[in-house]
Amino acid sequence: MEPVRVLVVDDHALFRRGIVTVLNNQESINVVGEAVNGLEAIKKAVELTPDVIVMDLNMPQCNGLEATQALQAKMPQVNILVLTVSDNEADLFAAIKFGATGYILKNTEPEELVQAIHHIAQGGVII
Repeated sequence: MEPVRVLVVDDHALFRRGIVTVLNNQESINVVGEAVNGLEAIKKAVELTPDVIVMDLNMPQCNGLEATQALQAKMPQVNILVLTVSDNEADLFAAIKFGATGYILKNTEPEELVQAIHHIAQGGVII
């Protein structure tokens, strides 16, 4: 089975690099790129065609909700897993409305993140 191709999008470098490190330790996941905001995420997603995009919500220039909506219009086959600190129901509903296939909190254990990526890559939904 081919590794799941993942793009990691978060404006906080330390957090983003931590996610990349966790994911790169998995043989079943290949981190194909990183982005620091929604605009860069859209550009890189089109270039790199990931299977899953791990997307933060609160970012400068173009937030995760705007990027999710734009990506679903351009690349409806891509699976977007929102990874955020926000447990606000309005953010959850907006993310799902705009096309996210998963929504998990940043206090999630690394193993749960890996499982969530695999689950949505196979067509599942995580909330």
